[in-house]
Amino acid sequence: MQTMNSVRAMLCALAVPALLLAFSAAAQAVDRVPVEAFVAKQTFENPRLSTAGTYVAVSADLGDDEHGIMVFRLADMSQTAFLKLPKYEMAIEIHWVSDTQLVYVKGGKWGAREEPWDFGEIIAMDYDGGRHRYIYGWKDTTEGMGLLKGHGNYAGRPVKPNDTFYMTRSSDESAIGRSLLYSIDLKAGRQQTGRHELVADVGPGQNLSFVLDDSGVPRFAFGWDKEENQLLFVAEDADGKNWRKVGVEGLFVPFAFTPDGTHVFGWFSKDGGPAALVKADLTLANREVLASDEFNSIGALTWDSKRQPLAVEYKGALPKLQFLDESSPDARLLKEIRAGFPGQHVRFLDHSADGNVSLLFIYSDRNPGEWAVFNRKTNSLARLLQVNPEIDPARMGSRHYVRFPASDGVELDAYVTVPAGVTELKSLPMVLLPHGGPHGVSDTWSYDSDAQFLASRGYLVLQVNYRGSGARGHSFQESGYRKWSTRIQEDLADGMKWAVSKGYADPARICVYGASFGGYSAMVLAARHPEMVKCVATLAGLYDLRSMNSTSSDTGRSFWARAYVDRAVGTDNNQMLADSPLSMAASIKAPVFMAHGEEDERTTFRQAEAMKKALDKAGNRPVWMPVRKEAHGFYKEENQVAFYQKLESFLAENIGAGN
Repeated sequence: MQTMNSVRAMLCALAVPALLLAFSAAAQAVDRVPVEAFVAKQTFENPRLSTAGTYVAVSADLGDDEHGIMVFRLADMSQTAFLKLPKYEMAIEIHWVSDTQLVYVKGGKWGAREEPWDFGEIIAMDYDGGRHRYIYGWKDTTEGMGLLKGHGNYAGRPVKPNDTFYMTRSSDESAIGRSLLYSIDLKAGRQQTGRHELVADVGPGQNLSFVLDDSGVPRFAFGWDKEENQLLFVAEDADGKNWRKVGVEGLFVPFAFTPDGTHVFGWFSKDGGPAALVKADLTLANREVLASDEFNSIGALTWDSKRQPLAVEYKGALPKLQFLDESSPDARLLKEIRAGFPGQHVRFLDHSADGNVSLLFIYSDRNPGEWAVFNRKTNSLARLLQVNPEIDPARMGSRHYVRFPASDGVELDAYVTVPAGVTELKSLPMVLLPHGGPHGVSDTWSYDSDAQFLASRGYLVLQVNYRGSGARGHSFQESGYRKWSTRIQEDLADGMKWAVSKGYADPARICVYGASFGGYSAMVLAARHPEMVKCVATLAGLYDLRSMNSTSSDTGRSFWARAYVDRAVGTDNNQMLADSPLSMAASIKAPVFMAHGEEDERTTFRQAEAMKKALDKAGNRPVWMPVRKEAHGFYKEENQVAFYQKLESFLAENIGAGN
């Protein structure tokens, strides 16, 4: 372990002060960063401390679509366990239930642009890899614990760790129709799958989440129905057995209790606006606002070593922290550590049960991130793992937070990534990079591989949080519903016009590149605004909205996803086709580059082929990159490298090489 001062000295070199957007920096030569650096696989992710801080467990990327779990003893970082999982499977969650036993939630991932798929299987193992036990899921062995098999969800553990955790179970569609919370006891000597006890039974309302007090009593349950209406229940007795549905003026999402159990913390929004952090009494009628922002919802929450809210983050550039108690020991410690990493954001991620060992995450717009461990007994901070050691933050572009009015007067926010070494922000070739989703997702200040790759090639990069994006409240998100080809695209076009009006972007050299829904936007913008869009690049793009209802799409096979499509897109097939790039091919005159995995089940390969044929028929033959054995985005490193290389050549050919 290294001392705090020595680690600060080692890591401070990664901190780069934020620059003003309208700046003129001293000229410097910036060598081209190899493509391979941007696609280097993250070796480790999701580290978690054992309850006494003796061990750390991590999900490991082993390459070639294989993953595993590794456990290390923090004292000397010696490996105590290694578990290799079957191909495509991974531990999407890791939770310690004692200092020597953990449970993990198994999932899978088939495409680089997909979120991991939750299998709903919960498995236990010891710190040394021993006693590997299937606790709950879809296997028949699940019935050994007296429960019907189904989808398990980890729901927390007691304040004092004792080899016990809480679990909810759910099923496809509405087979259960109620929400059930169990306590699972994994103490030595118990049966193979552990002993379960039903703690709460709430209904009607499936797949609710529970909030327990420090005594382990469930007091609130919440969730949403398929129409996105909130369901909120409160326990009417001290045992958490009898439940009553309650209504609140606005939206209230509880998440934790005060230590004495008299108040509950939650996210509260009124009239669909941004969510504020509040503390309420148990009637929910009396609420104290702890942090709020009129424009954005309050961001991530940082917890203290006693499992209480410590600070909130405000969205923007380098996140601003607001401590709920400036004088608390954890607040003073985090301030001291943060001071050693100027230009970077530092937050607590995990703590040992006694509060002596803390896991931190350190990142910036230029630094993909790294984890470090602080030991209060030895007053030492040690680097643990890095997200991508191949990235040199000093060679990355700077990301700047901006706001501008859309054409209808609504204020939008966006991020502009400026290439490293730029001496004057004037008439640069620009790539508009719309995020996927589109709903509930938003771009942030943190490191973005696509944006940094493009900036490393000399392009200004603009990312707009258009109507429908997340982090601004439900009304803003809902304002993009059924407006995928209209208002959302006009917001993106307004972003391009803003960058040109400021003199930042050269209007003759603007390309749009996006993945998934970002690819949809790129095509629609090219059709609707040919005067601005000089080229289009897509990866795993959505070209036919009707395909989302097909059983060949994982969206079409999901009850909840189909309900989402009905709300957000519509139910009229003719209108869905009219709003699809497939029907706009004749209007797309700009050069097009399309890349797609042949095994994509989110935006199917069949609809990508149809889009290519439509462009061919219109006389605009695209650069076409189909890739075998890839899904929603490219997973294999060689395919990611090949894609970035083709994208770089395509951009250079159509809007010129960056400076």
